[in-house]
Amino acid sequence: MKKLLLALISMLLCLSLVACSSNDDNVTDGENDKTVYKVGMVCIGDDNAAYDRNFYMAADEAKKILAEKGIDIEWSYTYNHPAGDPVTDDCIELAEDGAIAVFLNSYGMEPAMLKVAADYPNTVFAALTNEGSKSDDLANTVNAFPSIYEGRYLAGIVAGAKLQDMIDNGEISEDEAILGYVGAYTYSEVVSGYTAFYLGAKSVCPSAKMLVQFIGSWGDPAKENDAAQALIDQHAVIVSQHSDSTTPATCAQQNGVYHVGYNISMSTPEIAPEASLVSSRIDWTNYFVYVIETIVNGGTVVQDYMGHGLKDGDIVLTEINEKLVPANTKDLVNAAYDAIVSGTLNVFDTSAFTIGGQELTTSLVDMNCDFVGDEGYDAVFDGCYHESYFKSAPAFAERIDGITLLNEAFE
Repeated sequence: MKKLLLALISMLLCLSLVACSSNDDNVTDGENDKTVYKVGMVCIGDDNAAYDRNFYMAADEAKKILAEKGIDIEWSYTYNHPAGDPVTDDCIELAEDGAIAVFLNSYGMEPAMLKVAADYPNTVFAALTNEGSKSDDLANTVNAFPSIYEGRYLAGIVAGAKLQDMIDNGEISEDEAILGYVGAYTYSEVVSGYTAFYLGAKSVCPSAKMLVQFIGSWGDPAKENDAAQALIDQHAVIVSQHSDSTTPATCAQQNGVYHVGYNISMSTPEIAPEASLVSSRIDWTNYFVYVIETIVNGGTVVQDYMGHGLKDGDIVLTEINEKLVPANTKDLVNAAYDAIVSGTLNVFDTSAFTIGGQELTTSLVDMNCDFVGDEGYDAVFDGCYHESYFKSAPAFAERIDGITLLNEAFE
């Protein structure tokens, strides 16, 4: 249901999926008699986490863009609730407060959300970086996951350019071209990301090798620091990460090695200006605008927001730290960007890697829905593994040659 933008008219519209749920709470009587739509976000962390800061930046930008379109919104946040009953309670609180949409910003929140989504059919619940909502039987639940592996690949090119430059300048040997990667869990999301990063680096520095250390958490500053240190102790000269804080960057700087970040720029003066080369990130601005504008206009939000990456501006790199990288780095990145966008480069080209010395010829994607069956879909065709092709959530989980996992204890 949606309250129309007329100060003295109140009427309820019966809409299907994600029809706009503007309760009376969404109307504020200001000087201009504007309707202000409430929107909520359930956050795994808070402003101390780089991961969450990335979402807040997108939320602020979306608010500005929507205002230019004549749609005024007010964000409400809940913090530090990664899963379980607190997430369920957050969803109830935000829906009861009149939110027309509630975004959940991390994997693992979706099961708690699904417990109560049916009770609030006029609120759209969007589970970000999740995948179950695309196949449930609820009309008001959706999920989204832009193609971050494309950004990881470009960030890997920056790392590879630095490695090759260090080799060419005699700073390291080819055998010492070692990348380190702080990984959260052994989920396909993380595997897809670190593999894409490595393939990007290897495309520029063929001798590159990579070590991965898992921490068993999406974000834990102390564990992230310890993992980065362990990688550096194993002779990694560049450290990257799929984890939520900035401690891998500061650890790299303290040890005199280099770093590639995630979610926000980590080459800023307060983090690691002498170490961090670049960061990749998902820019959620477009998705926030799309969902909110669709609801307000009485439309239907797509169940699974897939296929959105570099070409749509949903995946971006932060500014490259030019004082630390070779002069040709931007040209290398731009060339790969153009090739990915045009479709002439696939990140998971099966000729670019091997598994046990063999080229990958088949790989089944678990669709996480009953109607597909246990066999799933084969993502390998036309010489490539087609990531995020059958669903938005990453599915690549292969262990390719050149990457060594230092631990596998965390699932």
